[in-house]
Amino acid sequence: MKSFLSAVALALATLAGSALAADVPSVKAKNVVLVHGAWADGSSWADVIPYLRAAGLHVTSVQNPLTSLDDDAAAVRRALALQDGPTVLVAHSYGGSVISEVGGEPKVSALVYVAARAPDAGEDFGALASKFPTMPVRAGLQEHDGFVMVSEDAFLNYFADGVPTEKAKSLFSVQQPIAKNLFTGKTTTAAWKLKPSWYVVSQKDNTTSPDLQRYLAARMKAHTIEVESGHLSLVSHPQEIAKAILAATQQ
Repeated sequence: MKSFLSAVALALATLAGSALAADVPSVKAKNVVLVHGAWADGSSWADVIPYLRAAGLHVTSVQNPLTSLDDDAAAVRRALALQDGPTVLVAHSYGGSVISEVGGEPKVSALVYVAARAPDAGEDFGALASKFPTMPVRAGLQEHDGFVMVSEDAFLNYFADGVPTEKAKSLFSVQQPIAKNLFTGKTTTAAWKLKPSWYVVSQKDNTTSPDLQRYLAARMKAHTIEVESGHLSLVSHPQEIAKAILAATQQ
């Protein structure tokens, strides 16, 4: 029964993806590389991928080690090296720092930031973020042996709020710890100054301040979309995220 329901869900996603593709002109970039954020892994994009594949795109979801900005940038560069032709680089949350560092690569045709960091070159992003409201998820951060995780209560209520409970619990179970100094890494470039950029703001975000997201989008002069979502809009609003990515493939 479960396999039957899964098949039905996939078929519905494929049909919805086809409908999205019909709304968008012929795809210019044929590849999409997806970059996850902190306390997540590549499976966090699972609900977006069927829409993109239904539109005829080649999709790669990177597995970031979350040990340093340099390590994560190297993982994304390896994925980009395997792409054949123009590629849209997409990031959620902390992943925005990674694509800001890597996005100047020649294959990258456009950037999409989803509730994501978008630091300038050499910028202390923590200092910038401190000028905006501190979000409640921070109260649930727990350090163990040099790595940081989010407590279950904070994960379910603030990180994955708006996601169905059972799915949120599954995401908590696959949560990837981050090196405690991960967020101190500084980018050496700001790819959003070089490439067309999109920004999807999560209006009800309890992890990254929506006001900070709007500030970043305005500073980037990005094509900006807002969704009525918590931090994990790629899970709760995959169709809207896919539509933004499809728009970016036209650059």
